Amino acid sequence: MADTHQFVVSLVRSTDPDRYLSVLYAPEDKRAALFALYAFNAEIAGIRDRVSEPLPGEVRLQFWHDVLTAEARPESAEGSPLAMALLDAIRIHQLPVQPLLDLLEARTFDLYDDPMPSRNDLEGYCGETASALIQLAGLVLDPSSAMRFSQLAGHAGCAQAIAGLLRMLPIHRRRGQCYIPGDLLSAAGTTRENLLNGQDRVAAARAVAAMIALGKHHAATFEAEAKTLTASLRPVFLPAGLSMAYLNRLEMNADKTLDDVVTLAQWRRHWLMFRHAARGWE
Repeated sequence: MADTHQFVVSLVRSTDPDRYLSVLYAPEDKRAALFALYAFNAEIAGIRDRVSEPLPGEVRLQFWHDVLTAEARPESAEGSPLAMALLDAIRIHQLPVQPLLDLLEARTFDLYDDPMPSRNDLEGYCGETASALIQLAGLVLDPSSAMRFSQLAGHAGCAQAIAGLLRMLPIHRRRGQCYIPGDLLSAAGTTRENLLNGQDRVAAARAVAAMIALGKHHAATFEAEAKTLTASLRPVFLPAGLSMAYLNRLEMNADKTLDDVVTLAQWRRHWLMFRHAARGWE
C-alpha cells in the first residue's frame, strides 16, 4: 500500500506540480484520494504524449472505462497501482463515477487533430475535464459544501484549462493540434491552418488575445465569487487560483506564446497558493 501511494504521489509531483503543491494544504487524511484523482487526470491527459496514433490511445481510455464500470474490482486493476488507488478513493469517499467517465470521453478529443468548433465546445471540454476534477476533489474534502460551489468550479476549471491550453500552444502546434475555437479564429481573421503553420502572426496574435480574454473572463468571475468559498474547499481551488497570474504573463509575452511555453516562477506560484490558502480570495 505504501509503494502504491508513493507511486501515485510521485506521478503527480512530476507531471502536475501545481496540483501536487495544493494537496499539501489539504487535511492529511484526504490527501491520498486527492493524489489518486490528480494522478488519474495526469495519466489520461498524457496519453497523447505516449502514443504515435489514436488507436492505442483509445485502447488505453477503454482500459480505464472498464476499470471504472466493473461491478467488482477487475483483475486488470490489480496490476495498476494507480487504478487501485483511484478505486479506493471512489469507494472511501463515495465519489460518483459518471464524471470520470465523462472526463475519459472528453479526453478522446486530445488523441486527434480535429478543430475545436466554437467557444461553447471549448467551455464544454473544460467543464468535463478541469471543472469536473475540481468538483470531485471538493467532494473528497467537504461533500456537504461542494455542491453549493459547483458553478464556481465551472468558472475555475475553465480559467485553469484555458490558461493551460495557451501555455501548451507551442507543443500543440508542433503536433498539429489547435484548441483555439473556430469562431474566435474567424473573428481574429485567421484560420486553424494559418495558426498552426505560423502564417500571419499578427492575426494569430489577435486569436491568442481573444483566448486570453476568454480565460480572464472566467478567472475574474471565479475570483469574485470565491470570496464566499468555505475554507474547507480552498485546497482544491488553489491551482485554479494561479490562472489569472498565468494569463497576465501570457498577455505580457504575447509575442512568444506561439513558440515558447510561458510559465511563472516557482516562488510566485508558491506565494500565491500560500496566500489563498491562508486568506482565501478577499
